[in-house]
Amino acid sequence: MRLNSPGVAVMAFAGLVMSARHHHPRGLNTAVNEKGKEWFGTALTVRKDEAERRLLDNTAEFGSVTPENAMKWDLTEPTQNHFEWEAADAVVDVAVANGQQIHCHNLVWHSRLPCWVVNGKWDNATLIGVMTNHIKNVAGKYKGKCSRWDVVNEAINDNGTFRDSVWYRTIGEAFIPIAFRAAAEADPGAKLYYNDFDLEYGNNKTEGARRIVELIQSYGVQIDGVGFQAHLSSEITATSPRTVPSKEDLINTLESFTGLGVDVAYTELDIRMNLPPTEEKLKVQADDWAKVVGSCMAVDRCVGMTVWGFSDKYNWLPQFYPGEGAAVLWDENFQKKPAYEAVVDTINAEA
Repeated sequence: MRLNSPGVAVMAFAGLVMSARHHHPRGLNTAVNEKGKEWFGTALTVRKDEAERRLLDNTAEFGSVTPENAMKWDLTEPTQNHFEWEAADAVVDVAVANGQQIHCHNLVWHSRLPCWVVNGKWDNATLIGVMTNHIKNVAGKYKGKCSRWDVVNEAINDNGTFRDSVWYRTIGEAFIPIAFRAAAEADPGAKLYYNDFDLEYGNNKTEGARRIVELIQSYGVQIDGVGFQAHLSSEITATSPRTVPSKEDLINTLESFTGLGVDVAYTELDIRMNLPPTEEKLKVQADDWAKVVGSCMAVDRCVGMTVWGFSDKYNWLPQFYPGEGAAVLWDENFQKKPAYEAVVDTINAEA
């Protein structure tokens, strides 16, 4: 590069400084590892997209993968005692080949259940048998490969009461510690998590999740962590009446769980907006990503973060919530968004 005047030289130097400031070859996972966190990860559905796969295989960015759907009950046990592993194996094979952790998801949920579970004529004992048999087979199949299991997913309502599911109606609240005990027996090396959405707001649902932790502990059963799904919104939308809490409020909420003796993690993080995205909306979104990531970095027992897919090209939100989306760190062309830079800057700012 020829520099023909002092003014041009100054401008060129400033440009190089800005370029260096926003060029982060280390990647998100490397950055959080250097700050003492265990992983930065992504949800994964295996597809034939070479651009997506190249980014996924970059372990500097992603040190952990979570099967987006492949381990859910309707895919792993579609009929009673008939287990199918193809979709789950595909995710596990990718992670093992890359040397990435696997956050296995999930064993017991009210959703994605096949009809034979939902419509069965169960009593307490027979449904416990169905549930523990499923856990034994699925967690046992991947024993030693899962760093963590979401054992029970989304068991409470917004007001903190138990969700009206086939599990709760038939077994009662005990289905939760029973599931955790079965998971601990099936895969003793894995960390065991309770996972839910809308825990971030310090409300009745947050308190309900704390009671779940205490319930499991009262049975003398292993629970290692609570997953904050963190499906958040940077603005009011048709499906989200709230925006992202302050960093300080998020820290207080995370610490209300670590005070119970468990780890916390952001397990399904995305921050949506009303479409289409604009420059101003992307800036607000970036600031919100900084709040969430900063809260985890500030809490010792916030051990990791997982984004629920890394590219807007495949993010789940527009399909389920039409008119909302643009929620993750890379755009539809796999280009980094302002939120990516905000995340890296936030990680680097932590002592």
